[in-house]
Amino acid sequence: MAAPTQDAAHEGQVDEGQAHEGWSSRSAFILAAIGSAVGLGNLWRFPAEAGANGGGAFVLFYIFCVVLIGLPVLLSETLIGRFGQTSAPQSVLKLAAASRASRHWGALASIGVLSAFIVLSFYCVVGGWVLYYIGIFVSDLFHTGVAGGAFQGRDPATIDAILPGLFGNGPLMVGLDVVFIAVTLFFVARGVSGGIEFVAKWMMPAFFVLIVAITIYGAFTGAMGDTLNYLFTFEPEKLTGAVMLAALGQAFFSLSLGVAGMITYGSYVGRDVNLAGTSLIIAGADTAVALIAGLCIFPIVFLAGLEPSAGPGLMFQSLPIAFQDMPAGSLVGLLFFVMVAFAALTSSVALMEVPTAWMMERFSLARGPASGIVTAGALALGVLAALSFNTLSDAHPAGFIPMFEGLGWFDFLDSLTSKLLMPIAAVLTSIFVGWVAERRIVDSETGLGGGLLRVYLVLVRWVCPAALMAILIIGIFPSILGA
Repeated sequence: MAAPTQDAAHEGQVDEGQAHEGWSSRSAFILAAIGSAVGLGNLWRFPAEAGANGGGAFVLFYIFCVVLIGLPVLLSETLIGRFGQTSAPQSVLKLAAASRASRHWGALASIGVLSAFIVLSFYCVVGGWVLYYIGIFVSDLFHTGVAGGAFQGRDPATIDAILPGLFGNGPLMVGLDVVFIAVTLFFVARGVSGGIEFVAKWMMPAFFVLIVAITIYGAFTGAMGDTLNYLFTFEPEKLTGAVMLAALGQAFFSLSLGVAGMITYGSYVGRDVNLAGTSLIIAGADTAVALIAGLCIFPIVFLAGLEPSAGPGLMFQSLPIAFQDMPAGSLVGLLFFVMVAFAALTSSVALMEVPTAWMMERFSLARGPASGIVTAGALALGVLAALSFNTLSDAHPAGFIPMFEGLGWFDFLDSLTSKLLMPIAAVLTSIFVGWVAERRIVDSETGLGGGLLRVYLVLVRWVCPAALMAILIIGIFPSILGA
């Protein structure tokens, strides 16, 4: 018997429930998708990872991984959503039904939805840190004035202690988490066109203006020459297995893959949009932001004589010290953290939209109640994550499992998603699209043809699953690399 046609699949082999929302334009989708991908992973994790892994070797292999692994998986997730035109699990079920495949493939998107929900819970905690630093720099700006350097009269040790001081204040940590997730809820509850598009259309351009402006400022006042050498000088001896894995992981996480976000956003895309072209734009913009973040942060760090391999503390501890010696340091610091807040919010909106869309479809709920329930659940987990730095610092929720041994709530939720759930979802997505989905549908949805289509199929069938399995295996058994 002939396989069902694409049109037949869209006619309701899986019930869609209520009418599905959509983007107002292709540019709205591109901005929203870039906003989903561009977040703290670009501004916080990329410079920290580049600094900790030798600079140029890491950066060049990271770009290589974006092209060969990140882009094919991004396109695969988006085509599932566009074909299904409904929530992530239901979109997978639609494509599975049209391909005469098992309904169990819906689990790949369900894992992604769960991942998005968990990531949202602790991501908003970090978003709260960003809000705190905005407040710190607003206060300092009033104290020092526009022209002066940041934190005048304070020694570096005092500035360095700001973040630990925040971590030790449980009620403040929880309060900041509540504020950030409430702002996220406000925009998600307003819907695709009234809320999510608004965030994308206004905050992403503002973000790009700020990051370019701060980068230009750093080029004239900071050590840009040292930065260019550090980020783009390739030293083959530094390209170790650990560095390659770190670059692969950064490429994967930077594009927000494995959380069903691009499946959900893809479901709002019209059939007139070329998915291959838009996926290339999204991946290119995300990579450009990561590189610009390095060009933005490291000139300031090098000028101040600070250590580029400071890890996660690079943004929240090293940079505030560096702003102290810069002209208009308080103003630049304030603008920097406002920029980070914009990026964090566009990503948190995307994370919340994934489980919200699923709840709306699965339980026939209106957007307001669905997003409210998601917020309440994520906030409950977020409170545990926030308190893991203070009141619950001795709690180890999964300490009986070797890979989670000694981890508090925040680090447990982070490791659970980044080392387990997200790689599993991405591996299953690659296998599903590459080997299981009806070839004719995949060809039609990608918009590729000829040699490019063949290259895509090779990557999504062989290269992506192998690379993502490496992330998964090393995450579970870090001793393989001597970690």
